[in-house]
Amino acid sequence: MNAAPLPRHDSTHAVSPRRLGSGRYFNQEFKVDTVKIALGQQAVSNRPDLMIATTLGSCVAACIHDPVRGVGGMNHFMLPDLPASELEGAGVAARYGSVAMERLINALLAAGAERRRLQVKLFGGGRVIESSYDIGGLNGRFALDYVRTEGLMLAGQDLGGGSARRLHYFPHSGRALRRLLRPEAAADTVTRERRFITHLSQTPEEGEVELFAPADPGGS
Repeated sequence: MNAAPLPRHDSTHAVSPRRLGSGRYFNQEFKVDTVKIALGQQAVSNRPDLMIATTLGSCVAACIHDPVRGVGGMNHFMLPDLPASELEGAGVAARYGSVAMERLINALLAAGAERRRLQVKLFGGGRVIESSYDIGGLNGRFALDYVRTEGLMLAGQDLGGGSARRLHYFPHSGRALRRLLRPEAAADTVTRERRFITHLSQTPEEGEVELFAPADPGGS
């Protein structure tokens, strides 16, 4: 799949990022600053010159966008529902879809988006882990059910199959580019997901939302 890089943005309309973290780099292919998110992480931005990227195996990423406000975000979760055992922990983990979706939507609303305008694109949920049940399928069905139940607009989906995916998302425009990965290119992703499934009983990790140049309150 081909995609042209987005034009540079006049920095006078951007707000300095609150926290960049080690996952930020300049993508030479697209010529944009890039924020790479992993399992349990999220990012929100209104910058035309910023891209959010992740790699998905069984996990699902929701890309949610307000086309009027020009703000969007992406999450990355591994399992549909939050176990009751984690409700009493120090924090609720955004690695679960039920939490990740709510957190991302709330972050977008805080950045000036309106719920009635939100458009959702769903990616991932591949069957890449040998298991007695299809974890990716469970994630994909959860994400679709969530969008329908919450009355959100489903603008696109690329779910299921047997391949891992690399996802590039432009939050300002809502544009998404998906690339399927060969098994050898996805080996690290699959290993991390297997490790997560194996260690579900460990102490929950707190998921965080990264904000990159939130929407200008004076914008359209």
